[in-house]
Amino acid sequence: MVEASKTTVTLKVHRFTPRPERAERARGGSPFARKSSPFGGGSDSAARRRPRGKQWVQEYTIAARPEDTVLDCLLTIKRTVDPTLAFRYSCGHGMCGSDAVSINGTPTLLCTASIRDWAQQPVALPQVDDEGFRHIGDDEATGNAEATSTAEDNSLGVIELAPLPGFPPQRDLIADIDPMLNQIRKLTPYLEADGVLATTAEGKVNAFEYLQHPEQLAKYEMLSNCIACGVCEGSCPVFAGGDAFIGPAALIWSSRFINDSRDTKALERMDAIDTTDGVAACQSVRACSRHCPRGIDVGEEMWQIVAKVRER
Repeated sequence: MVEASKTTVTLKVHRFTPRPERAERARGGSPFARKSSPFGGGSDSAARRRPRGKQWVQEYTIAARPEDTVLDCLLTIKRTVDPTLAFRYSCGHGMCGSDAVSINGTPTLLCTASIRDWAQQPVALPQVDDEGFRHIGDDEATGNAEATSTAEDNSLGVIELAPLPGFPPQRDLIADIDPMLNQIRKLTPYLEADGVLATTAEGKVNAFEYLQHPEQLAKYEMLSNCIACGVCEGSCPVFAGGDAFIGPAALIWSSRFINDSRDTKALERMDAIDTTDGVAACQSVRACSRHCPRGIDVGEEMWQIVAKVRER
């Protein structure tokens, strides 16, 4: 029996190094110099462009345990094998959402993905002879798969890592999520009350003016758990950096305040998302619900906010 301390895992990392930006030409008087496009353009479009650079897949095989997370493995590689490997993380406990990547093609967080759940055993390709016929060995013919295993028995499997889909890569596993954050900012993601200071009959500040009933809190409490990690946007087949669809994350943040009884701008918020690239662009695929690290049923919430906008 192989000891757990001697087990290994192989990480196949899709790496990316951006090409150095060209220095701006010092020639003056050009009619094309620093001229914004009349069709939008500007910094937002520049942020959505996929940068050019060197792309390759690099494999790392390190000692690991089944209960280790993928983030643990990347930190081991960073500290002991390859200090040039770039990835983003912060709290390491699934609370900040900064380490969202694609693991085996599925957007999720590095710090909550365990080796046990994500490692895959490579599929052995059949041997083909020079004449194009498949060669069947004795062990394969008899179905004795255990006899074909050798020193690879101590391998937990292979995990493939890539940057978060839907966003331009910055370096290795770091994706540029500014397009998503900019979309959230456009929808004023903060409470907007009437600004009138409530007072009691004695002229004192009424500290109980904005208290809510449990039913009122329940309407948006789950939505307030969103950490803007981008997992839902990376899973959405419609979202592509915010060009054709504002994205489920921005709509979730807008819905959080639309459902807040203390907010007085609900109608304005619904008007802001009632556009061709807002709720009208949602195709109700519900892929955004599959791997939300905070347990939000994003697809259901999207359906609810779409219905509310159309019924207003």
